[in-house]
Amino acid sequence: MLMIKRIFTLLFFIGLSQILNAQSFKIIPLGVLGGSDESNLSSYMIAAKGSGNYVCLDAGTIRAGLEKAVKKHVFKDAVADVLKNNIKGYLISHGHLDHLSGLIMNSPDDRPKAIYAMPYVIDVFKKHYFSWDTWANFANEGEKPALAKYHYVSLNPDQEIPLENTSMLVTPFELSHSKPYQSTAFLVRSNQDYVLYLGDTGADRVEQSDKLDQLWKAVAPLIKSHQLKAILIEVSFPNAQSEKQLFGHLTPKLLMEEMQHLSAYTGLEAMKNLNVVITHMKPVEDNIETIKKEVKAENQLGLKIIFPKQAKELDF
Repeated sequence: MLMIKRIFTLLFFIGLSQILNAQSFKIIPLGVLGGSDESNLSSYMIAAKGSGNYVCLDAGTIRAGLEKAVKKHVFKDAVADVLKNNIKGYLISHGHLDHLSGLIMNSPDDRPKAIYAMPYVIDVFKKHYFSWDTWANFANEGEKPALAKYHYVSLNPDQEIPLENTSMLVTPFELSHSKPYQSTAFLVRSNQDYVLYLGDTGADRVEQSDKLDQLWKAVAPLIKSHQLKAILIEVSFPNAQSEKQLFGHLTPKLLMEEMQHLSAYTGLEAMKNLNVVITHMKPVEDNIETIKKEVKAENQLGLKIIFPKQAKELDF
């Protein structure tokens, strides 16, 4: 009888462990770099596990990434069909071209869907991109005629809303990207699990800001409860880059400085094996290899560091 109880206890804890470690999200990187390679710029399709309904976390590269994903059999359908049918909307962190040019260029071939962004980002679309001086206005607001293929969904900081035609929800947070210019972090939820994606951001100390501190306070309980499955965060430059020349970006040293700040709210134990996906490395000279080495060397918290590859699925 005692042996049976022990077996049931063991099976209970095995089942509990499997539940805690179950994968809740799939992410398809359509572009992972920052800067000059227009075929591989920041864009990540995210969906709840088991679903084919995605939203894009930024949209620097779309078609080139989809072509590689189809070639690698990540998707069975043609590129045009994935663009039209599987991407249900776009979460745009800020108005720089390397985070939204894929959306603009592919808009003639797309289908109606939402563009989710803070008001300061929507203003950039209206003034500079979906303006008849630069491109047709495929949105529902701005210069006339407004073709209304896309509709803007204006986000409010710290307020969760559903993502249309998916089972996911999102909460936005403000970031500082070369103060006073702003960017956005998106906390995406599926059931009770989360992924956090940060657009371009500087460190609080360098930016003289508390934006990241406020974000870390908000997500720390989710890390402690193992509900936050991954953080996608930029490291644009190696440590040799002067802090005066960062232009609102992170280095490996500054990343780990911020992770230490986060650990003050979570405790050290909760940070161990936390998935941290390094985005937006700038492909200049040997920057990428240097950044990878420095991130690994600076990782004193036991984080699980992931360097994403274009069109290679990530499961969390």
